[in-house]
Amino acid sequence: MTEFFVGVDLGQARDFTAIAVVKRAELRGDWDGAAFAWRRKVMLQVLYLERLELGISYPEAAERVAAVTRSADLDGRCDLAVDATGVGRPVVDLLRGQRLGSRRLLAAVITGGESESYAEGYHRVPKRDLMSWLQVLLQRERLQIAGALRWRTALMEEMRAMEVKKTATGREQFGAWREGSHDDLVFAVALACWAARRSDPGMAQGAEGYLQAPRETWWMYGQ
Repeated sequence: MTEFFVGVDLGQARDFTAIAVVKRAELRGDWDGAAFAWRRKVMLQVLYLERLELGISYPEAAERVAAVTRSADLDGRCDLAVDATGVGRPVVDLLRGQRLGSRRLLAAVITGGESESYAEGYHRVPKRDLMSWLQVLLQRERLQIAGALRWRTALMEEMRAMEVKKTATGREQFGAWREGSHDDLVFAVALACWAARRSDPGMAQGAEGYLQAPRETWWMYGQ
């Protein structure tokens, strides 16, 4: 199973391009005597954040993203999820021509639709689903953000600025998201977390499973 996930939000002329690296970590949860196993607790850990300089060219941005995936820790061990909405499509084409260290390149076109679909090399992902999953991770305390990150404070501010509205029919809308203030970091993280969910569908269902009990504890149970 993939261990690292790289999310990329591609900015336009006055917007930052952001890169986020998220690690999928399996931790030991509570002991379940009936199953004779430790519960598996899956965490997503934000280990790296980067904002590229304003005005950087798309070829330069593509090269930087490719270089991140080829880094020693990520090469051959990551999936890459890139915003392919609008100007993102030509950058995705540039990335497909690069030597990437990622196992897969997931090009995501963000929509206002109801369900996710896939056609001709592009995933169509509802904006609501992308951000709702990020909120679920936060509410379940399944998302950790490394404390020493340069852009940690900015990311936390963007997360606090996410505004959820409900229509008369009860449908959630992210009214203020992507409208005005910077949201590049939170969007890059959301894409990385979306890629992680695709790699492990059980996360979304809360079915995290079990870890095998360590042998040194078997004597406690008469084994």
